[in-house]
Amino acid sequence: MMYYFRYIAYLFISIACFSVHAGAYEDFFRAVNVDNARTVDQLLERGFDPNSADEKGQVGLYLALREGSLQVAETLLKHPALKVDVANPTDETPLMMAALRGNLEWTRRLLDRGAQLNRKGWTPLHYAASGPEPKVVSFLLDRGAEIEARSPNGTTPLMMAARYGAYDAAERLLARGADPRLRNDLGLNAADFARQGDREALAAKLEQAAK
Repeated sequence: MMYYFRYIAYLFISIACFSVHAGAYEDFFRAVNVDNARTVDQLLERGFDPNSADEKGQVGLYLALREGSLQVAETLLKHPALKVDVANPTDETPLMMAALRGNLEWTRRLLDRGAQLNRKGWTPLHYAASGPEPKVVSFLLDRGAEIEARSPNGTTPLMMAARYGAYDAAERLLARGADPRLRNDLGLNAADFARQGDREALAAKLEQAAK
């Protein structure tokens, strides 16, 4: 009988602990989405893991940078247990998101914290080239980004800039030595990417540079 009561008590404690953890999990990601740094800080002080991922595999820092929740990002970055390079299921890191958003300050801060600049597959430079801020492209190159980095299908940062990024980003990559003659696994070069994005003037410039 005593064993039975102990077992019941253990079950209640386990359920209570699970409920508390589940509540903290929901509170954490809700706070990240609305930039509620105070709640995030309180949860971290109570032992919540700053590297926790949501149901889609996105960690808090990545989401904070994606959503513009920069107060939360600040709180997370200060935590000594934060792993700055945790990738999501599609192999994207917080640095890649900062670069895509064109956030030069956070790109610098993440690199200073030890974020990986050059990596296999898609890189922060690919993402910066696709974004709105050419200064991030220049900054990553200054920090040693591989200008001809290849994505899994052979796409280069110049190709991404040609179709998706700022016009100035493509020009800066060209000026720094990016090769407009390179082609990806589908046989497309940077001019082809520009043409796919209805950027005829840029496509003509890239074709001229490839001669």
